[in-house]
Amino acid sequence: MDTLSYKTVSANKSTVNKEWLLVDADGQTLGRLASEVAKLLRGKHKPSFTPHVDCGDNVIITNADKIVLKGNKWDDKTYIRHTGYPGGQRSLTAKELYGKDPARVIEKAVKGMLPKNKLGAVLFRNLKVYVGTDHGQEAQKPREINLNLTK
Repeated sequence: MDTLSYKTVSANKSTVNKEWLLVDADGQTLGRLASEVAKLLRGKHKPSFTPHVDCGDNVIITNADKIVLKGNKWDDKTYIRHTGYPGGQRSLTAKELYGKDPARVIEKAVKGMLPKNKLGAVLFRNLKVYVGTDHGQEAQKPREINLNLTK
């Protein structure tokens, strides 16, 4: 049989090339930003993507306080949690959660788009969200990327 033989290359922890990326959330829509950041964290933008390996990049999001939610989502979107006690269901609207910590709104949106397993927990640790433009990762020399999500 005269066919070309290609071997599928599977990435592992030692062969993955991880970068630091800087994303500006100023004026970005929450869900669209979160889905793009989840792709970067997962590594789906790389040709060497392997589903069971952390092959994504480290992502820094700045200006979390300038995120945009369209329509009535500031009042209608609710974040529900449970204390673990009977009758312990608690909920916050997006406006209330934003008032407490604007970075948590982005963190919850991105975490919801990652896998719900051990790999998802590892990937979530590669995300850093900051309110304002100052971040503590200047030493890593992050490469700024423009997602161009707003028109």
